[in-house]
Amino acid sequence: MDVENWTQPMGTAPLLLIAAGAVALLLFLIMKVRMHAFVALVLVSLLTAFVTGIPAGSITDVLLDGFAGTIASVALLVGLGVMLGRLVEVSGGAQSLADSLMRLFGERRAPLALGVASLIFGFPVFFDAGLVVMLPIVFAVARKLGGGLLRYGLPTAGAFSVMHVFVPPHPGPVAAAGLLDANVGLLLLVGLVVAIPTWILAGYLYGLWAGRRINVAIPDYISGGSEQRLDKEPPKASTVVLMLLLPIVLIAMNTVLDTLDTAGVVNGDAIWVGVLQTLGATPIALLIAVLVASLVLGIRRGRSKESLEDLLDKSLGPICSIILITGAGGMFGGVLVASGVGEALAGSLENIGLPVILAGFVVSTLIRVAQGSATVALTISATLMQPLLSAGDYSQLQVIAVVLALSAGSVMLSHVNDSGFWLVGKFFDMDVKTTLKTWTVMETLIGLIAFALAWIVYGLASFG
Repeated sequence: MDVENWTQPMGTAPLLLIAAGAVALLLFLIMKVRMHAFVALVLVSLLTAFVTGIPAGSITDVLLDGFAGTIASVALLVGLGVMLGRLVEVSGGAQSLADSLMRLFGERRAPLALGVASLIFGFPVFFDAGLVVMLPIVFAVARKLGGGLLRYGLPTAGAFSVMHVFVPPHPGPVAAAGLLDANVGLLLLVGLVVAIPTWILAGYLYGLWAGRRINVAIPDYISGGSEQRLDKEPPKASTVVLMLLLPIVLIAMNTVLDTLDTAGVVNGDAIWVGVLQTLGATPIALLIAVLVASLVLGIRRGRSKESLEDLLDKSLGPICSIILITGAGGMFGGVLVASGVGEALAGSLENIGLPVILAGFVVSTLIRVAQGSATVALTISATLMQPLLSAGDYSQLQVIAVVLALSAGSVMLSHVNDSGFWLVGKFFDMDVKTTLKTWTVMETLIGLIAFALAWIVYGLASFG
């Protein structure tokens, strides 16, 4: 039987118990048995598929679809991003930019400087792509100033996270705005009002607090292994900024064209639009950046072609584990989605009678916990809330507040079925326990603080 034509016969309670048991088993295998995370994720995904009753003939397809879908979005970004980061680091560019940041902001405000830069970069760039681009700078600053990685890494990761989930043109808030007929321009403005203070409290201040209490060593370099000797004459900080801005500008161009196409300002079928959109696609933008960096930071600075090839080749080996584990996390999330866990959770909440904004937050949180993806949780929860909002008399600002509440729920309790959990954990070289104590806590704080702010906006709109 095709899984698309299959109906889950189980009720909410058994599905919830199975999902909770699967997560518990996964944590036990990784943390206690010390099974490799990739093997444990594949094994638990398979067992969960059988136990939830997914048709046996479709289980392999469900596993592979979940794995392939995540790999497709992660592998190219991580591979090309690591190459770019390695070129920036070995040329001495990361250290050069770090020195400039320190002169501009002062050493005591280095985490603030990195976070503000990430907020700006994160406006048009997706979470994973932006984090990969910023990592060599984060590592260079942390290595220079000391104090552990989390002091610098959490404010940076938190900045990309809040921009990705609360602010258009990122896919989650844009999809939710479309489903709930929210004004995207107003969502952008109110989203920034919510995202920035949320980051200050949950990303910046919490990052400083966690960095003082949890010591995470700085990886030798962005892709692991021993650090190579840096070039004697590093490039100027401005050159490094241009290298990092190149993919960001290209991605931003793609985002602007998509927006103009949707608004009918440009013709999306025009050849020139298609070409520019292709060049601005995130993997292509990173490819162009790697090619330009290879020339500017490599060949033109006297590095031989053989040396450059060897440098890039060795940067890829250590990230295979990151890519495979992230893909397996997507596999686990795909099984939970196909089994109907998210739909069962949402259906059970329809008649509870919670305020619409609280109901949306709870639904989004449960879907997030069940299947892992913030974008998927936000999109599904917006779909489920659509009939409720369309049946009521809500102002545009109230609808915007509900969208932000859904966004807040979609980042709650990031754990082992979230590809971002594995991406951050492995890039920061943290074990599962430490990732839960840091990344998961920060994401949950982001969700709770943003929801409180969204409810304030909702209340003000109600009085207005």
